[in-house]
Amino acid sequence: MEKKGNGLGLVFLLIIVLLILGVILSTVDFTKNTYTRGKLEADIANGEVVSVTVNQRQNSSGGSITVEKKNGQEETLFVTDVTDATEFLRKQGLDPYVREVPKDNWFLNHMLPMLVVVGICILFFFLMINAQNAAMNSGPTSKMMNFGKSRAKMIKENKYRLSDVAGLKEEKADLEEIIMFLKDPEDFTKVGARIPKGVLLDGPPGTGKTLLAKAIAGEAGVPFYSISGSDFVEMYVGVGASRVRDLFEEASLHKPCIIFIDEIDAVARRRGTGLGGGHDEKEQTLNQLLVEMDGFTENSGIIVLAATNRVDILDPAILRPGRFDRKIMIGNPDVQGREEILAIHSKNKPLSDDVDLKQIAHTTAGFSGADLENLLNESAILAAKEKRAFIKQQDINASMIKVGIGTEKKSRIVSEKERRITAYHEAGHAILFHVLPNTDPVYTISIIPTGGSAAGYTMPLPENDGMFHTKNEMLEDIMVSLGGRIAEDLIFGDITTGASSDIKKATAVARNMVTRFGMSEKLGAINYDADGDEVFIGRDLAKNRPYSEKVAGEIDEEVKSIISECYEKAEAIIKENMEVLHKTAELLLEKERITGDEFRALFEA
Repeated sequence: MEKKGNGLGLVFLLIIVLLILGVILSTVDFTKNTYTRGKLEADIANGEVVSVTVNQRQNSSGGSITVEKKNGQEETLFVTDVTDATEFLRKQGLDPYVREVPKDNWFLNHMLPMLVVVGICILFFFLMINAQNAAMNSGPTSKMMNFGKSRAKMIKENKYRLSDVAGLKEEKADLEEIIMFLKDPEDFTKVGARIPKGVLLDGPPGTGKTLLAKAIAGEAGVPFYSISGSDFVEMYVGVGASRVRDLFEEASLHKPCIIFIDEIDAVARRRGTGLGGGHDEKEQTLNQLLVEMDGFTENSGIIVLAATNRVDILDPAILRPGRFDRKIMIGNPDVQGREEILAIHSKNKPLSDDVDLKQIAHTTAGFSGADLENLLNESAILAAKEKRAFIKQQDINASMIKVGIGTEKKSRIVSEKERRITAYHEAGHAILFHVLPNTDPVYTISIIPTGGSAAGYTMPLPENDGMFHTKNEMLEDIMVSLGGRIAEDLIFGDITTGASSDIKKATAVARNMVTRFGMSEKLGAINYDADGDEVFIGRDLAKNRPYSEKVAGEIDEEVKSIISECYEKAEAIIKENMEVLHKTAELLLEKERITGDEFRALFEA
């Protein structure tokens, strides 16, 4: 709008200038006059002159003589003295017509020029003001002027509702009280109840924390301020605190309302962990946030929602009651929640009759809401690439491999030797998945390269969502991870680097069993984990291990013992099923990818 106003002002100025130039040009005669007094005398002597008109200039002795000839032509002679010129014409026997001098118009001669000048000055003044405002609003100066202003975006009309959020029944029930307070606060205040000032949503990425906050604001029908924790942080000390103050001042004008701070861990980390001490910019911003949420100033009617997946690094002061009174954990959905989420995201996607959302929900254990939305989106893309107007189960299966493991690279040239090694490697994993009682059944096996450096994959099909893992399940997970390396050693008498990720995973599981879960008979039920604190994230700049060097050696020995024991058990199982190992490898070399049913049929043959 400001740019448009500036453009109209420039057009208006151009019109004024052109009008002034037009007036000036209209009063100036740029034609070259070649009529002289000698020619006039000659025309009079020859009798060519019919009439003569004398024009006198205002407030001047000069003027002009207009001569009309017999042939109808008019000539103009400029003279310096009109009186002398008139007497000359009368001596020549002519009776010149002398035009009366018009009276002096005071407005046109004096006032109008002044008004034009003043108008032009005023116009230039407003143009300069507009140009300055435009520069301040668009250039570096505007950033300096608005440096301490809040960057929160207010959404008055929110289209999201709680019905748009699936798989979070208990979480939505906990937040319905917030909606009730925002709609009818008197029902709570008359009995002395205090509504929570803040609600902290904690959970892994993609579980719907931001969507849930938007749905709460939409249901309550109140203004919704959305901002990220990183928007408060700047390199200049004091800017973040100023933005916090400005945010709450603006929110107080629209009470009741909701302030949603996404990724609050960017601004609310535990104080005293940086090099800046108490003068650190983040700490000053956090201090101001603490004051605004529960300080001397009463901010009733403003509810702060915040989302994070690192609640362990937040400052304890912001987690206490009176600031974030409620902490709601939002985890990955269970099988029923996944089915509801799939139903919501498939509303606008035409599905074939062979698509079973319930079956897809069972095969996507561990998927978040964002993962499920991405799965259906990738399926729709595959259907569109094949010029189909609907999504088939085949598209979803291919997308599940693409999302979970990576895009298959069928064009990659793999030698026959590497294909055989990969086939036996994946067959070793698959046999242990099938034989061990606490592992998931095999869904598909492939020796087609995928993603980064993976030469193949064995995908299990989770049967249920487990809340925890038993010791036997973790030991069997280690055995499955080692199955590929064992098969390589048994068949080829050599090992490859293809099992590096499997070994890393097995080692991590064994170490967690010893240090975190107390599953070591030798070391007992003691936690030796240092909480994984890192520099500038944990409580201290540096943290010593909570155990001695002797215990550290015993932990390493225990981890090695667990891995060795699992290796021996897994090797014995694969040796007992060598025939199935060969059949599986040969079938993989033939078809490159086989289903779980095709694999299980080899045990029955």
